[in-house]
Amino acid sequence: MREAGVTSTRQVVVYDDWAGRAAARAWWLLRHHGHPWVRVLDGGWSAWQAIGGPTATGDEPPTRGDFEAHRPPEGMRTVGVEQVLDVDVLVDARAPERFRGEVEPVDPVAGHVPGAVNVPTDANLDATGRFLSAPVLQARYVAAGVVPGADVVAYCGSGVTATHDVLAMEVAGIKAGLYPGSWSEWVTDASRPVER
Repeated sequence: MREAGVTSTRQVVVYDDWAGRAAARAWWLLRHHGHPWVRVLDGGWSAWQAIGGPTATGDEPPTRGDFEAHRPPEGMRTVGVEQVLDVDVLVDARAPERFRGEVEPVDPVAGHVPGAVNVPTDANLDATGRFLSAPVLQARYVAAGVVPGADVVAYCGSGVTATHDVLAMEVAGIKAGLYPGSWSEWVTDASRPVER
């Protein structure tokens, strides 16, 4: 991050051209490691180009930053495999067919963690690739059982796109943790239950 010019005193804006999935992960990682001011460019590179935002080509080496990673007490919450079944609402961010166990293109076992609810990452966005409004996101998560005061944790296949759901919930005013090991870790132990 220092090589990319990141300092603790300047805002960081992250973006991608992958529906915010990689940008959400960068947002989460920077926040998790103590950066106080991180934003995601809503709609990413495509949205920036669509509004005629200025662009540049070629290398633009940044001034070296001074960011020091640390884990602040108010940082992004994580849970390990031992705590996953103890949360009030476990949100699975994968595509519905993976959640249902109909297909599994990555891991050796198909299905989901017992008791999880499915709010696919794609459901967080409108047709233009921007996040839905806070009230609409809140309604979608409430419909999935994410109620005020609930202990909420998100997971996906490998812990990357679940951060998109964590970000969407934050937009909606809901604090959620992350199970970083996600489905790929869950299925490494055959004694762990699986639902389909």
